[in-house]
Amino acid sequence: MVLDTDGRVLTLAFARMADALGNSFLIIVLPLYIASGQISLSGIAGTEILGFVLREETLIGLVLSLFGLLNSFGQPFTGRLSDRTGRRRVFVLTGLAIFAVGSATYPFVTSYWSVLGARALQGIGAAFTVPATVALVNDYAASDRERGGNFGVFNTFRLIGFGFGPIVAGIVITGGLAAETVVSYALPAWLGPLAGYTFSGFVAAFAVAVLGAVVSFVLVVALIEDPPKVVGGAGKDLSIAVRDRDGSGLDPVFVLGVGTFFMATTIALFATLEGPIRARLDETTFLFSVQFAAVVIANVVFQIPIGRASDVYGRRPFIIAGFVVLIPAVFAQGVVTGPWTMLGARLLQGVAVALVFAPSLALAGDLAGDRGSGTTLSVLTMAFGLGVALGPLASGVLYNLGGLVAPFTFGAVLAVLALVLTYVEVEDTLERGQAAEPAPRE
Repeated sequence: MVLDTDGRVLTLAFARMADALGNSFLIIVLPLYIASGQISLSGIAGTEILGFVLREETLIGLVLSLFGLLNSFGQPFTGRLSDRTGRRRVFVLTGLAIFAVGSATYPFVTSYWSVLGARALQGIGAAFTVPATVALVNDYAASDRERGGNFGVFNTFRLIGFGFGPIVAGIVITGGLAAETVVSYALPAWLGPLAGYTFSGFVAAFAVAVLGAVVSFVLVVALIEDPPKVVGGAGKDLSIAVRDRDGSGLDPVFVLGVGTFFMATTIALFATLEGPIRARLDETTFLFSVQFAAVVIANVVFQIPIGRASDVYGRRPFIIAGFVVLIPAVFAQGVVTGPWTMLGARLLQGVAVALVFAPSLALAGDLAGDRGSGTTLSVLTMAFGLGVALGPLASGVLYNLGGLVAPFTFGAVLAVLALVLTYVEVEDTLERGQAAEPAPRE
């Protein structure tokens, strides 16, 4: 036991951290790679479709969004299949292998369509990996009183990988924090026949993404097995329940999914608006990157204690509190005029996300029952991916309509809706104040 957590959960957390590090690399690398001239946009950029001109920025946005869309829409299928087959590990390994192949493809392609194909492979790989991994974390909970803590640890390590990946990517591509141009690397003399072979910072970054998937693959092969209690009991129906089973209202898992989607959308509003935000706040690129990372940093700090507290005091109070905090935190980002107040708003948003996400996953795990945890939890992971994928698009459209205030006002309204839905439709599964009583581990 490390961090008072099942070693198998820690293994999955480290594996997901390595995988998330590799994936987040590409959020920074791919726009630069496509814009570098190494990828041909001939015959695509400048094309007009129904009056809309495809510009380079649009094509880059499509590449980045494709991952999230395929990942999200694929998860209900793979989550359901992992429940029906009673196997998680093979889905995790299959997804990691597909993701690694996609990452390894980039240095060998020269056309935009090939880049789009490689990104599609990565999205499909993630669709296999994510719901099965989250379901394993849920399955490894010895009792309901450990589930929140498990998800807190898992999300913390995942966010560390995702949050620090872009920073490391920038260093790998340019060779230093202050550098601006893409560097080249040469293999060392001790590699014999390969010594002196040079490759660009782009290739090095893609290699790191592949390495992240390989490390995750090895950890899962060596240390993870399917728990005996996983059974193939999920039905064939792939639809997501909207109404509660007793017909009294909305299905609580559906409501948690909607809340997660709204929350993830608010996270993704910020990155698209780097230029306008920097201009308004008169700040450097570095300070903007710190503000961007602040949500992740706050998540890393608070996920574990909040997850464990939800095991004792119940899930619902934390989720409600999270949406209450999210409303002003998001709205403030559209009106603040100083870089440090923006940093404070971003940190507050990170606390709100930590209050919502781990308790929501734990509550969905509590409610899984005969639905199957892979199927149930895929609703939330799919919703999060969709929010991250669609948030930048919404942000860009709303900025064109109403300036910086519009996207963040929209985000605050989404948080209000999530708060109302959760308050009205979601009940807790744990009685508050009861100490955790973990069952013996197998």
